[in-house]
Amino acid sequence: MSTLLPKSQRPRNLERSRGLFDPELSRQALKEAFRKLNPRLMAKNPVMFVVEVGTVVVLYLTVRSALTQPSQFAYGAAIFVLLLLTLLFANFAEALAEARGRAQAQSLRAARADLKALRLTEDGVEEVSSTVLRRGDRVRVGEGQFIPADGEVIEGLAIVDESAITGESAPVVREAGSDFNGITAGTRVLTGQIVLEVTSNPGESFLDRMIGLVEGAARQKTPNEIALTVLLAALTAIFLIVTITLLPFSLYAGQGISLTTLVALLVCLIPTTIGGLLSAIGIAGMDRALRANVIAKSGRAVEVAGDIDTLLLDKTGTITLGDRQATEFIPVQGVGRERLAWAALAASLHDTTPEGKSIVRLAREQGAQLEEASLAGSKGLEFTAQTRMSGTDLPGGIRLRKGASDRIAELARQAGNPVPPDLTLRVEEVARRGATPLVVAENERVLGVVALSDIVKSGIRERFAQLRRMGLRTVMITGDNPLTAQAIAKEAGVDDYIAEAKPEDKLRLIHEEQTKGHLVAMMGDGTNDAPALAQADVGLAMNSGTQAAKEAANMIDLDSDPTKLLEVVEIGKQLLITRGALTTFSVANDVAKFFAILPAIFVGAYPELQALNIMRLATPQSAILSAVIFNALIIPLLIPLALRGVSYRPIGADALLWRNLLIYGLGGVVVPFIGIKLIDLILVGISRL
Repeated sequence: MSTLLPKSQRPRNLERSRGLFDPELSRQALKEAFRKLNPRLMAKNPVMFVVEVGTVVVLYLTVRSALTQPSQFAYGAAIFVLLLLTLLFANFAEALAEARGRAQAQSLRAARADLKALRLTEDGVEEVSSTVLRRGDRVRVGEGQFIPADGEVIEGLAIVDESAITGESAPVVREAGSDFNGITAGTRVLTGQIVLEVTSNPGESFLDRMIGLVEGAARQKTPNEIALTVLLAALTAIFLIVTITLLPFSLYAGQGISLTTLVALLVCLIPTTIGGLLSAIGIAGMDRALRANVIAKSGRAVEVAGDIDTLLLDKTGTITLGDRQATEFIPVQGVGRERLAWAALAASLHDTTPEGKSIVRLAREQGAQLEEASLAGSKGLEFTAQTRMSGTDLPGGIRLRKGASDRIAELARQAGNPVPPDLTLRVEEVARRGATPLVVAENERVLGVVALSDIVKSGIRERFAQLRRMGLRTVMITGDNPLTAQAIAKEAGVDDYIAEAKPEDKLRLIHEEQTKGHLVAMMGDGTNDAPALAQADVGLAMNSGTQAAKEAANMIDLDSDPTKLLEVVEIGKQLLITRGALTTFSVANDVAKFFAILPAIFVGAYPELQALNIMRLATPQSAILSAVIFNALIIPLLIPLALRGVSYRPIGADALLWRNLLIYGLGGVVVPFIGIKLIDLILVGISRL
């Protein structure tokens, strides 16, 4: 059976340590930058396509000048080279972002090998290649073996090493009958034995789909990105018209302008900076999500994450550790503790959840026992979100039930049995401690309460406080009673909570929030979360959860960390801020280049324009060359910012706007003034040598 590389040698971890301009990735990106000069590819970016057309025009004019006006050849050749570099730098930025994504995909592939599988058949067990497994096949996996395909555990319990997928060395528990039954191809069983049901056909596995998304071969532009592209195209068209009108204007002024100069002017005035970096920013956003071990099924999911203002979270497994343990049996008046422990044990015989097993364990520790005859003839009642109870029917007509307090009380009343007057007091006592009360009944007679203690995850309160500073409202959703929900909500620090919620309640709440104009994010891991995950603007499913949850969500957290949404929101906001910052910088650049080129061009015909020559550039030609050189160089200088993203801090929208205008608006004007002037001084110095 094939193996995986040790954790210290896996490509995924090596990729994380690579620098931004890793030599291998840079070489790949440089080759791709030349390939992207294909007009069919360039046409997808209107701004850079205009630059490419201008470059071809300048090339033609330069070649022609070599035959007719040799004195203009050097100037034309310099403009051509600079425009070509502008194209290559823009293509390099996009290609580098794509190369980093492909490197991530290659590291994910290393986690998936052609494994052998023990497929269960009617005749027994057969060994087959993992590549022939199809949806619905059942496979047995034992200790030390690798999971051959995506699936759900339907029998058994195992401790699984998922480090090949998540990069996290801590093993996890995967168990049949729980919300933690989802399992991924390429992971390894450390201890235990399980039977899994395959949930994907060849080529359709979780990793197959994720690799395709990461490689970005068919990356779809997000709505905001499309809108910005349209805006940039409109600005380009406007500047094209303006530039064309300058030719007759210059002739009227008695100072003709060469077509080469007009092309250079056009390229400098259109928003080439953001046009060259726009695709790289979007690709890098998905790449940053992947580096946080979050797989985004689309760029839109990452982008929308930056705009969400309402966050819905499941309590169990998300805010709390999820492995609730029975800690105490509290009988009602007139019932012995031993009788309650026996009934709780009997009611949990067929309960395979961690909570049910903990009840059995606690009852046996306190001396409760069942005869073998009772076990042989018993029949289990499975818990559902609608009934909110489970139990066991023993031979002789003995019915044991455990579940939510109101449901068991209702069951007793329907049977004509009185509800103990102290039941409410016992339930509230458990709930106030933040534990979950389960009421136990025998033959529809209430016996008492089982306390299931739930532990809030470490550091979760601080993370919610940070989300609040980012403008997000957090709402905890739980099936627990209001008192338990209130205690957990207070301890965790969420803004609001909904108790005794059913799956349809989550969906209804999302609809209500969206109707009010809010963008909603939902986290979940169970099959009952699938409808809400699908409806939410951002649905983040845990990789440890069920296949249904992962299919419904548009993002999957490989680490199964419920606080990961904080990072997702930060990445989304960082993407939006980066795009806005560089757009602001690009437009501000145009203002500076306007003052560099136009006065230099027309100062001969209109000496009054010398007042606008703020930079005091030496000659019209040096002014144009300086502006074009700066226009080309600014793109590679901004590549690190485009790929890493503008740093995000949880401050208000107004403060963020002013910060953006001050740094990237004002900076976008000042930096070109300084840069173009320095380049002009260098060109003048070179000409004097």
